[in-house]
Amino acid sequence: MRLTIEGASPEFERKLLALLIEHRHELTLTAGTEWTPDRAEHYLRSLPAAARVFARLVVEADGSKDADELREHFNGALRGPTIALSRAVPRGVRSGRWPEGTPAPIAPLYDPDNPSWQRAVRYEMAAEHLPAFREAFARLGT
Repeated sequence: MRLTIEGASPEFERKLLALLIEHRHELTLTAGTEWTPDRAEHYLRSLPAAARVFARLVVEADGSKDADELREHFNGALRGPTIALSRAVPRGVRSGRWPEGTPAPIAPLYDPDNPSWQRAVRYEMAAEHLPAFREAFARLGT
């Protein structure tokens, strides 16, 4: 049996956890690592403005944005937004917003023909993450 519960009240959560503890020897529990609209919204809210714009540009480009176009948008400097993006996932794990193993939603793609100098050529979001992030951006009104 698989369950996904979002938006549960604290009382419901306490009762469910008590039931799970009572039956812990019979169960195997795993947490889903997929990006849901709620997780994506929290992720986006946790980002500084420039990193949120970076994420929006990748999402609006259907999950694949040329790094040079992003550099142009950010006056040649992607370090700030990309550092903020990379730190947001571990921060969410530490705070309990999503489980360990949740993938970073945006990943750099490097030039395979130039392995000695690692400068990203694209930034990509997997297609399965796009619906959650599109909904999250709609909720944020951006």
